[in-house]
Amino acid sequence: MSKLMTVVSNNQIADSIFELKVQGDLTKNMKNPGQFVHIKAGTGTEHMLRRPISICEVDREHEMFTMLFRKEGSGTEKISSLKSGDTIDVIAPLGNGFPVDEAEKVALLVGGGIGVPPLYELSKQLNNKGIQTIHVLGFQSAKDAFYVENFEALGDTYVATVDGSLGTTGFVTNVIENIEQTYDIFYSCGPKAMLQALTEQLANVKGYISLEERMGCGIGACYACVCHTDNKEGYVKVCTDGPVFEKGAVII
Repeated sequence: MSKLMTVVSNNQIADSIFELKVQGDLTKNMKNPGQFVHIKAGTGTEHMLRRPISICEVDREHEMFTMLFRKEGSGTEKISSLKSGDTIDVIAPLGNGFPVDEAEKVALLVGGGIGVPPLYELSKQLNNKGIQTIHVLGFQSAKDAFYVENFEALGDTYVATVDGSLGTTGFVTNVIENIEQTYDIFYSCGPKAMLQALTEQLANVKGYISLEERMGCGIGACYACVCHTDNKEGYVKVCTDGPVFEKGAVII
């Protein structure tokens, strides 16, 4: 079911990255970090397909949640123009999120680009359960980086940028190979190339990955976001079976 929610604020926080806070009673159902929302970019036929955006933070007390998104097309450009007091059509929450209860003592959270946002609510929930979190965030450049200080408030935080303008030069895998502290699980979200490299690097660590996919309906009806597996069924739908999967459950 879709509902109209009220825009609280909408601010640019990095190069083409916006932080959108909205308020409404759908927030009370947002309990599992890693789920996403499907929002309408406009009215009429101009932007018929909704845009899937991950949930970054949930404030149940004030029935408010935060989304971070990248402005990269006409649909997200329209969303970036929303002002406080505007309304937005939202379907939420959707998909399966990260299994918080699988962590034992220390969790490694690894995000790449726009895959960073869902890890913030995850880290907060892990902290609330007494789990120590280590964060590794990857960006193209310093101008693309966001929420670094937010993560630093929750645990040790490392940053990698491809051009070396912030943190370690290179990729998240370069940072991870130099982390001496042990961890019993990893959670990750980002581009497939990063997830594949990370899965190989952490082959002996229990882990869960969240896939970024373009979606049509967001509810499993259109089969636009299928992902292949090794089992007899052959595929899963990222929107309903995921977006979070156990490491090795899908072919990436």
